[in-house]
Amino acid sequence: MENYALWIIIRRMRIPFLVIIVTFAISIIGLMMIEGVDDSGHPYKMNFFDAFYFVSYMASTIGFGEAPYTFTYPQRLWVSFCIYLTVIGWFYGIGTIVALIQDKTLAEELTRNRFKKNLKAIGGDFILFFGYSKVTREIIERLNSYEHRIVVIDKDENKINALELEGYNPVVPALKGNIEDSETLKFAGIEMENCKWIVSLLKDETKNVKLALMCKILNEKASVIVKATNKEYKEYLLNIGVENVIDPFKIISKRIYLAHTALSLWILERWVMTGILHNKDLDKYLFPKGKYIVCSSGRMGKAISNGLKMAKIPHTVLNIERCKGENCANRVFGDEEDLKLLEKSGVREAAAIIAATRDDFINLMILKSAKKINPDIFTIARENTLDDLSIFEAAHLNRNYILEEILIEKTFNYIAKPLANLFVKQITKKSEDWGKVLIEKLLIEVGENPNLYEIEIDEDEAYALFQRLKNKEKIKYEVILRDRGDWKRKAKVIILLLKRENEIILQPNSKMNIHIGDKLLIAATKESFYDFQYIVENYYELKYVMYGEDKTFNFFE
Repeated sequence: MENYALWIIIRRMRIPFLVIIVTFAISIIGLMMIEGVDDSGHPYKMNFFDAFYFVSYMASTIGFGEAPYTFTYPQRLWVSFCIYLTVIGWFYGIGTIVALIQDKTLAEELTRNRFKKNLKAIGGDFILFFGYSKVTREIIERLNSYEHRIVVIDKDENKINALELEGYNPVVPALKGNIEDSETLKFAGIEMENCKWIVSLLKDETKNVKLALMCKILNEKASVIVKATNKEYKEYLLNIGVENVIDPFKIISKRIYLAHTALSLWILERWVMTGILHNKDLDKYLFPKGKYIVCSSGRMGKAISNGLKMAKIPHTVLNIERCKGENCANRVFGDEEDLKLLEKSGVREAAAIIAATRDDFINLMILKSAKKINPDIFTIARENTLDDLSIFEAAHLNRNYILEEILIEKTFNYIAKPLANLFVKQITKKSEDWGKVLIEKLLIEVGENPNLYEIEIDEDEAYALFQRLKNKEKIKYEVILRDRGDWKRKAKVIILLLKRENEIILQPNSKMNIHIGDKLLIAATKESFYDFQYIVENYYELKYVMYGEDKTFNFFE
């Protein structure tokens, strides 16, 4: 049965309905059989309608008076009996209705029906999130502002209620259920053609891998974003076709490597993530040269060590294990024994120390202890959760890597800014000199902090240009990069990346012909990009930059 809520109501109310029907039937039949007297003193018997009418208001209210005529004593005696009989039936029915309203199973079924209705109301593509946490909440807020439609599954009812209280617009359908159950995933719409993205950023990476496999089986066309730091898990995910694997440890390691070996590429990646390209105080963000101390207890320490090795930076790795034993309750880092360990590792002469354990407060204590020994040491911390952000800010560290923030940034870019994410991947293959040239070009031709925009040459986003290309006209990229106010000047717009089918081109030549379906990553000021959009969408603006002709409307053209 498709509507389980209706089935639950019918099943629970079956006996109360029968009790009310039986009590009404007995009362009505009795009134029809007992003889009464009309206003003229003639004997009469109630018809069915009169009896039903009287019993209906008698049973529910008691006190509308005797109808259609004054009752005889036998009738009143029968009515007295019926009052108690029908009131008991009504009380039983009302009690069942109250219990039904409070019934958890019915409430859940009504919620599921509402979820299904909201899911069907999503006209376009949507993103399916597994779990509702601080990380996914931040991602959902960002994506919602970009008008992406989102669906969430979580087994915790309190989290589902919290999501609904956020009042997202458009509505975010949320389903309470076990994400490891394939039937729950199907109910949430994973098999639907418009389910384009699936996001699994759970802390349990084993679950992430299992869910990724289930998703690929149920909907192989959907793009899956998964968090995984384990090497074996990452290899397995790539083997089953999951390309969007986020490893925050590897990302941090790569950023540290770029900061030491290709500063310009590090600045470009930082610009894509933060929007800041030119920073007058950049020097204070740069990593110092010299020996590094890495304090870690797991995979992040190994990842950072690999990055430092590739950059040929001398370093020492201290394995800071979590305390195990009876005295762990009062155990903190920073006692005399720990200070000796730091001294022995060479912290007094070290240029920087990285605290990368799984415990935020141990990381803070390590850096605080290192500062006591070497006040000039450069401090870098791993922050596991956004909850401790204010404490880390108060500690005045030189650098702070927040794992949850990295997950948020990468997931958001995968979905909302796929070309920007692709750009970051591509520039790591380039040289330091290439990066310097691009940064200088951006600063000169666009400005200090250009914005990033993505556009596709299609009918929706570039109507006028699309129509001309559709008519087999050949138009070069240099044409649409002209200034809208003076077609002889170049606009403050740079095409950073061109994606044409499976081909990816960094900084495409402006002499290239434009093709329908080209996807562009553009660096521009807000005003310049507005003009760029106006050119590709408006026939007369496009004609002006192509030929320098007047943009005024001509009815006879």
